[in-house]
Amino acid sequence: MGAPVAPIRTQNLPAGYDIFGLGCGAMTVLRVRGIGLPDGETIDLYADGDRWTTEPVRGAELVAEGWVLPGLVDVHTHPGAVQPGDPLDEAVLRDDLRRHVASGVTLIRSPGLAGDPPAWFGRDDDVPRAVHAGPWIARHGAFFDGWGRRAEPSELPELAAAQAARSGWAKIIADWTLESEPLSFETLRAVTERVHAVGGRVAVHSQHLAGGTAAVDAGVDSVEHGMGLDASALDRMVANRVAFTPTLSVLEGGGARARERPNSPMRTWYLDGVAAHPPLVAAAAEAGVTLLAGTDSRPHGGIAGEVRALVAAGVPAHTALGAASWVARKFLGLAGLVDGAPADAVVYARDPRTHLEELDHPLAVILRGILS
Repeated sequence: MGAPVAPIRTQNLPAGYDIFGLGCGAMTVLRVRGIGLPDGETIDLYADGDRWTTEPVRGAELVAEGWVLPGLVDVHTHPGAVQPGDPLDEAVLRDDLRRHVASGVTLIRSPGLAGDPPAWFGRDDDVPRAVHAGPWIARHGAFFDGWGRRAEPSELPELAAAQAARSGWAKIIADWTLESEPLSFETLRAVTERVHAVGGRVAVHSQHLAGGTAAVDAGVDSVEHGMGLDASALDRMVANRVAFTPTLSVLEGGGARARERPNSPMRTWYLDGVAAHPPLVAAAAEAGVTLLAGTDSRPHGGIAGEVRALVAAGVPAHTALGAASWVARKFLGLAGLVDGAPADAVVYARDPRTHLEELDHPLAVILRGILS
C-alpha cells in the first residue's frame, strides 16, 4: 500500500521552472528493450526527446538490451557539502550529483541542503532530476551548527509552510541528542497541517522513540531514519500513509564506528538502535508501509548498498528494489516505463533482484533521453 502523491506546489517558482528538470532531451533518439520492471513484461521503448514512447522511431539507436528499470532513486541524500556545517559548494554539489548518476540514480530527493540550491540543480543534463526541502528546519540547539534554519516550536509551522510553498517539501528535525527534548505531537501536527495546506509535503528526521512516534501520529509524509520506532507504530504508518526511509546502510556504518569508541550512554543508545533497526524495517515491509531507499550523506552514489542492506534485513528483493526505483518515483510524482513518462532508465545484464551485484554494473543509464 503506497502513500498518495500530493501535488507539488510550483506557482511560487520562477516562470518556466520545472522542478523535475523535464527538458527536450537529446537529438539522437535512443532505444532500450528487454524485460521491464516491476511488471516483468517485455518492453521496447524509444526516447522521444525527454519522453518514452512505444511508437517505433526510424533510425533510433539501440543503446542497451536487458533488464530495464525506470531509473534509480535516492530519496534521502544531502549533496553539496563535505562536513557538517560547511556551506553549500556548487563544485562539490555537481560532483556529488554526477556520482549519483554513475550509480544509476536519475532522480533524488534532498530532504535538507546546506543552502538553497543553484538554478541548475535538478535540471542540467549531467545531474539527476531533483526535489528538495531547502535547508533543514530545527528548534534551537537541535541540529548541526551552521546548517539549517532555527526557530521556536511555535514558529515551525509557518517556517515549514513557507519552505514547502517554495520547493514542495519541508524537512523538520524532530529529535536530536539524548538530552534534547523532541518535538511534540501537537507541534508536528501543526507543521503537517500547514504544509499540506500549501500543497506541500513534510519529511521528519527522527532517531528516538518519542520523536518518531509523534511524527507518525501527526501524519507526516515521511519519517527519515526512524531508528528507535516501535513496531506498534507500523500499522499507524499504513493508516496515516506515512512513508519510511530507514537509511539502513548509513546507520549500520555508524554502528561500526560506534563500536570502536569507549562506552557511553550515547554509544549504548546508538548500538541498541542499530541492532533493532533491520528487524523493524523487515516488519515495516511486511506490514505494507511504503519503504523508500536513501543513503544520507557521504560518499554519494551508494544506492546499490542501500538496496542490499534492505535485502539483508529481510525485505524481499522486489520490494527493496522498488524502494529505490518505481515505488520511489511514484511517491515523488513521476511515472515509470510507460508512454509519456520521463525518459529515464537503467539497464542491467541480469535480473538485479536475483543478482544484486548487478546493481554495481549497469549496462546503460539514460537520463532525460540522453545516454549518461
